[in-house]
Parts: sequence; structure tokens; C-alpha cells
Amino acid sequence: MSAFRSDLFEGKVALVTGGGSGIGRGIVAALVEHGATVAIMGRNAERLEATAAELGSRCVPLAGDVRDADAVTALVEGLVARCGRLDVLVNGAAGNFLAPAATLSSKGFRTVLEIDTVGTYNVSRAAFLASMREAGGAIVNISATLHYGGTPMQVHAASAKAAIDAMTRTLAVEWGPAGIRVNAVAPGPIEDTEGLSRLLPEGMRAAMERSIPLRRFGRIPEIADAVLFLASDAASLVTGAVLVADGGAWLAGPALM
Repeated sequence: MSAFRSDLFEGKVALVTGGGSGIGRGIVAALVEHGATVAIMGRNAERLEATAAELGSRCVPLAGDVRDADAVTALVEGLVARCGRLDVLVNGAAGNFLAPAATLSSKGFRTVLEIDTVGTYNVSRAAFLASMREAGGAIVNISATLHYGGTPMQVHAASAKAAIDAMTRTLAVEWGPAGIRVNAVAPGPIEDTEGLSRLLPEGMRAAMERSIPLRRFGRIPEIADAVLFLASDAASLVTGAVLVADGGAWLAGPALM
């Protein structure tokens, strides 16, 4: 049972990038469940259409690459023309893989920053220009805890997420006068995600769980709930914040995810 009332986002329009799978899909499902019309943007059109078919008519697939600023602008403008507004943006598109810094190519480093950081900027700017500068809104960026310490083999993703945190604070100040709140959620290790299955070192699960103060990994609905809070009127005075949702993992030691 949800901690929020079912009509929390009734009449609202949301856009979630990276919404076809994993945490992004969980966020989309939660927004739909609480009354929003939700567009999901990603590169895999087949995955988006399958997700939309599962979640119903209030879920709209928009195939596109967040790295392509012109395509993003066209997609967001089309969404606003179709729905009349854009109230909530969740920037969840991301790329990651394990790579020692010495062997990580410049292209590999750049690709992650382009998806995570440049993509977050492209979609945020398009949302601002198409709707939010006139009507206000809430932006929630999906960050991480990688850059709170030194995380081996994650220099690309840690750099990208550190930049997203800086962008979150900067846009909160710059766009606040327009009635736009900009916040972020920083998940730790989350069950049933591709990231955890690909990035968790073999044989490290039990030790990692023991290192977390709450002694467990997070669940996708818990991250979705954090996003719902920041996007809702319950957080009407909250902007420029990064809400860490990791069971206290980063406080107890080096960030591994």
C-alpha cells in the first residue's frame, strides 16, 4: 500500500527519462498509480512501448536520445502541445559500467557524461523553455553516492553524478523565481536493477549488506516514493536538495554503488 493518497498527481503531466526499465520504470509506475499522465523517454522504442502497454493509457512512450538536444526539444515541445503542460520532470537516463581509470577510454568517459550530465541538462532546459518557465514545476534528478568518497572503477559515473548534483543546486537558484523546484535523489544499491547485477562484485553481496546500517539493499518502490515526495506539494519549500536513499550506506564507508 502506498504511503501517498492515490490522487496525489491527478491532472498532472510528467516526463521520465530512462523510464523503460529498472528504477525509472518504478518511478513511472508510481506516478501513473497516483494519477499522473506520464511520458517515458528512452532509446529503446520496443522497451518503452512494452512498458506503456503494461501501465495503461496514461503512459506515453517517446523514443529519443537525451544526448540529442534538438530531438529532445522536439519531443518535449510535442508533449506539451499534446497535453497542454509539463508539471514534473524526472531525469533518470544513465549509463554505467565498471572500468579502471587507466584503461577507460576518453570515449567511454565522455559517453557516460553525455548520457547522465548532458542529457539531464538537455531535457531540463527543454522542459523549462516549453512549459516550466511560465507555469512552474518540479524537476527531480536521479543522482548517486559514488562521488561522496572515492569509488574505484567508477570515475566516469562518479564525475557525471557530481556534475548532476552541482546542476541541481545551480538550477534551483536560477529557476526558483519561476516557481520551479529542482532536487535530486541519490540511491544506493537497489534490488532487482541491472546496475546492481552488473556492478556488484562477485561474492560481495553479503559483505556489502552487512556494511549498510539498515543491513539491506533498497527496493525500487522506495526510490519511487522519494521521487514522489520531492515532486509533490509536500516538498513545496524544498529545492536544491539531494535526498540520499541508501540505508545509511555512504555514512558507514566508501560508496560502492
